[in-house]
Amino acid sequence: MKRKAANNLTPIAAAVAVMVMSVAMTAQAQNADAKKDEVQQVTVTGIRAALQNAINVKRNANGVVDAVSAEDVGKLPDSDAGQALGRIPGVTVGRAFGQGASVSVRGSDPQMTYTTLNGQTVASTGWYDQQAIDRSFNYSLLPSELIGGMEVYKSSQADLTEGGIGGTVIVKTRKPLDLAAGSAYVSAKASKASLTDKIGSDVSGMYSWKNDANTFGVLVAGAREKSDYIRRGVEADTAWSSDVTPSTFVQERERKAFNISLQAKPVQGLDLGLNYMKLELNADNANSSHYIFQSNSCTARNAAGACVSSNTTLANTTAPFVQTWARAGKMTSDSFTVNAAYKTNDFKLEGVAGTTKADGGTSLTTNYGYSGGNLPKWTGTIDASGTQIKVNPSSNQSVSLANLPANSDVSTWALARGPNSDKENFAQADLTLKLNWGAISSFKTGFRTTEHTFEKHTDRAVSNNPPSVPTASLYDGTIDMGTPGWSYPRPNTSAMLASSLGAVTRWVEDRSGLGVLNEDNTAAYGMFNFEEDKLHGNFGLRYIKTKVKSTGYKLDGTPLAKDDVGQNDGWGRTQFTENASYSDVLPSLNIAYDLQPNVILRATASQAITRPNYENMFQSTQIGYKDTVAGNETVNFGSVGLKPMKSTQFDIGFEYYYGKGNLISLMYFHKDINNFITSDTKVNQSIGVVSPDTGKDSWTVNRYINAGGGKIDGIEAQINHAFDNGFGVVANYTLANATAPATSYQDRLNVFTLSSKHNVNLVGYWENADYSARLAYNWRSKYMVRETGYYGNRMHDPYGTLDASFGWNINKTLRLQFEAINLLKQDDVQYGAAGYDTTVKTPLKGGYPAWSFIGETTYRVSLSAKF
Repeated sequence: MKRKAANNLTPIAAAVAVMVMSVAMTAQAQNADAKKDEVQQVTVTGIRAALQNAINVKRNANGVVDAVSAEDVGKLPDSDAGQALGRIPGVTVGRAFGQGASVSVRGSDPQMTYTTLNGQTVASTGWYDQQAIDRSFNYSLLPSELIGGMEVYKSSQADLTEGGIGGTVIVKTRKPLDLAAGSAYVSAKASKASLTDKIGSDVSGMYSWKNDANTFGVLVAGAREKSDYIRRGVEADTAWSSDVTPSTFVQERERKAFNISLQAKPVQGLDLGLNYMKLELNADNANSSHYIFQSNSCTARNAAGACVSSNTTLANTTAPFVQTWARAGKMTSDSFTVNAAYKTNDFKLEGVAGTTKADGGTSLTTNYGYSGGNLPKWTGTIDASGTQIKVNPSSNQSVSLANLPANSDVSTWALARGPNSDKENFAQADLTLKLNWGAISSFKTGFRTTEHTFEKHTDRAVSNNPPSVPTASLYDGTIDMGTPGWSYPRPNTSAMLASSLGAVTRWVEDRSGLGVLNEDNTAAYGMFNFEEDKLHGNFGLRYIKTKVKSTGYKLDGTPLAKDDVGQNDGWGRTQFTENASYSDVLPSLNIAYDLQPNVILRATASQAITRPNYENMFQSTQIGYKDTVAGNETVNFGSVGLKPMKSTQFDIGFEYYYGKGNLISLMYFHKDINNFITSDTKVNQSIGVVSPDTGKDSWTVNRYINAGGGKIDGIEAQINHAFDNGFGVVANYTLANATAPATSYQDRLNVFTLSSKHNVNLVGYWENADYSARLAYNWRSKYMVRETGYYGNRMHDPYGTLDASFGWNINKTLRLQFEAINLLKQDDVQYGAAGYDTTVKTPLKGGYPAWSFIGETTYRVSLSAKF
């Protein structure tokens, strides 16, 4: 199905152009007083202060850097840390289950964004077993209240840790000696989403103390958020009798965070620190689906065989089926760091060491399903010819407990658990020497060493005729089912999980699900900083060496043993290990030249790497065995010998600073990426294992290899302008022409994952000493979403959100704030974009509207106090 390009970019682009011209005209008037303003001590607060701080970071950097600054403790511009980053030009945010979860920089894949906590790796996992395991950080773990600011390095330099072709994000926490003694902050927040029937709560606080001599301080901060998230929509796998499935996902979230920071300056020049950060997200969830089967009533199909129109009556209806998947999901991340710095007039010596560890995954997956019986029979029409599936019932489809059997049996075939963990031990030392070599002002050198381990496991349950349980004990209340919204029993997730766990007699390792990766990384660098009249910057080299080891089981045709689980059919019983190593040298150059006192010409050139995804390095992984879905049986063979992707990249642009923290900038960027990881895919392969779902030994086999290259080039345009009457505007536009090797993906589309060609931000604000208001719009063009498991690869329609916030400073201590997120209630619309000749499943081809979810608005009101 051919789709027309979205036409709402033109007015947005036009608006940006108008603002560029109007602001430029105002700039000339303000710039005349710029020098006079710079020598005055001007104190500003609120939104304007945060923007000025961010602009100062950008202006003083040697490379291409953008920042997000908290206007005060607990006051990041957005409540969602990922969404706050999305206001930066060139940065797009991938939303997952209503939260900003991943960050893409300049059209690159999120795995090409390297995220650090105060400059060091922060371990991260996911809670959902249907998502690929990669190197990206899951931002849904991170409460915005604990963040002092975030910096995004879009260009590389020798002293930055390698790993981010797209960019490097440095999340910064606060230090006690930077705050006034006895500083305290506390906040309480209530939230309500338009699709959710419960009110969420959020409390956070911080206390910072230091002695009178300003030589020792302690900062303690914490946050706890509890809420429910509901996602309603229509999913269409079509593999089971041309099914279309209204579904409702309910998640019970509890996010907790704790941070303690100790800082000491016992003698002049010596700075000692200790930082501990604990992040935790409990994410138990249940996904209920109401299957509608169209095989007997389909009136039209597309070229892939997917039904695009049906008309069902009682004469041709099929017995319905409903089910609930319940999962116990959780992820934690603990980071402990000690650091020291000693500075004299001639040198600065810095050292840092620590460990970061994350645990996550799904600790229990279970299923309860019901068919036929007293369930309402489907009658009505389904239209899948447009951008979203329209489900139009002609009879009441509501389901109550009376429609379900009195007692329920757990689907023992579905019982599983899939824990994973991510850990890194690190140590780093840096030395900066002041020099007087003409334009060369200093030399910085250092080394970094890490030991990184990632593990994933899968266990299958063995159950001996577990007893039935009363169905009423598994449900509590009602929910609206999917987009149509008929009534359905609300799953009692904790009861389903407890009942299912009681049915487990023992656990057996699923050998296809084991993957252990050990990565030892070593890096050393040297970098010269230079400054001469109007010119400043740096140049240097970074040497990296990686040793990697992968452990797992082989798919070698070993027959199934007695009392083993079916998923182990064909898998050997002995673990084996593969080893590989690689090294590289990464040059970098960053130059900034003052064309005029307020105009900077900036240019950079560098090489950067992103290491292979964990998912691509596991020796082998099996998907689709005995999951009741025929035709999705897949085996993926990874390789520990995969080389990192490598980018040769440059930037050039100008920045015009005027007035009090105002900016106009334009930047061109280019990345040439090689060593792309692609999949050599073959279908209908015999591997010696018969699938219970098809009764055939016929599998799709993917082998990951390095092949091909990709390119990204584009422009970033940015305007920040504050008027004298309290009003201000921030606008930016990013064009990212990104092409990846089509062979990298099963869908054979040459676009990066989660990459939008166009990204627009428009922010307007007003504030005075007592009140503030902010309206922020973000729009991104279509982008590919790629996941393992059930959902697969699909195109997401253009997506735009309009957010609003209003604040009242009741007095110097108390502040009341109201926020509204996604006022436009933009729907999530996803469709199959692959060609009919590809090997992806049927609903992912030819524009079929495979998935769509109802957009919702979230409202928040908070009361905070600062002492």
